[in-house]
Amino acid sequence: MSRTPLPPSPWLFDPQEWPNDDCVAAGADLEPGTVLEAYRHGAFPMPHDGELLWWSPLLRGVLVPGELRVTRSLAKSVRRLTVTTDESFEDVIDACADPSRPGAWIDSPIREAYVRLHRLGWAHSVETRLPDGTLVGGLYGLSVGGLFAGESMFHRATDASKVALVALVELVGDAGLIDTQWRTPHLASLGVAEWPRSVYLERVRSLVDAPPPAAWA
Repeated sequence: MSRTPLPPSPWLFDPQEWPNDDCVAAGADLEPGTVLEAYRHGAFPMPHDGELLWWSPLLRGVLVPGELRVTRSLAKSVRRLTVTTDESFEDVIDACADPSRPGAWIDSPIREAYVRLHRLGWAHSVETRLPDGTLVGGLYGLSVGGLFAGESMFHRATDASKVALVALVELVGDAGLIDTQWRTPHLASLGVAEWPRSVYLERVRSLVDAPPPAAWA
């Protein structure tokens, strides 16, 4: 899927002006150029109580591809399940947005923004399927240079979201980085580390201008 160049955003994201807090700004818009500008500077949108907020965690969850932990049981699930990419983006984001999920935060404006970015070639999904093609898990996020900024994942079968992550690591390659926003105990078990904001921003500065994974160039 080729990428459509995006117009510059009228909004600026300047880390030097950010507070000592995970939430760094409020307002702006969800135009494709604005969202891309945010990611290029280490921020991402996440609404709260109806307000559009921008976040750059003081401790950022990151997965260095070579540090992914694959247990024996996960390796069996990798062999049992099938993986596709960008075949069911809207189904994946809708599953991730299920309001019955704990901590559900993906509202209609967020959904529309990322579906639009997907159609422009910037947002991507990795789907996990049963052998008969049934969608049972997946993840989605934004690919900017060598950075894949993961937004959310879901599963309807054991290890289905983990299998999608294994496939994502292969897509991103050893030279890339996967941003998980925060590190949860679940993500920590897979090898996700925490980087101070300053370390993450320094790494992102070069990553976002690197060549993207071949699958999404």
